[in-house]
Amino acid sequence: MAKTATINIRIEPEIKADVEKLFSSFGITVSDAVNIFLRKSLMEGGLPFDVKQPRYNAETEMAMQEARDIAAGKIPTKRYANAKELFEDLSV
Repeated sequence: MAKTATINIRIEPEIKADVEKLFSSFGITVSDAVNIFLRKSLMEGGLPFDVKQPRYNAETEMAMQEARDIAAGKIPTKRYANAKELFEDLSV
């Protein structure tokens, strides 16, 4: 069957460039990849993958929150003038 229908989508230019590079490494175009996705969706009767939020264990969640708090300046962090100071502190 001839491909005559058109779908227009808007995406960020960086994403478009990245997927074009990715799919070209497989020898296919973005259009080919979209067609594969749509055909697989029809075969599956829905999205061909699970759509869900990632779940992490409590320790990982706490570590991620701590990193966010550090980045936001809510938790003060120790600073070192150079790597030698850091390694000396780590070896204590």
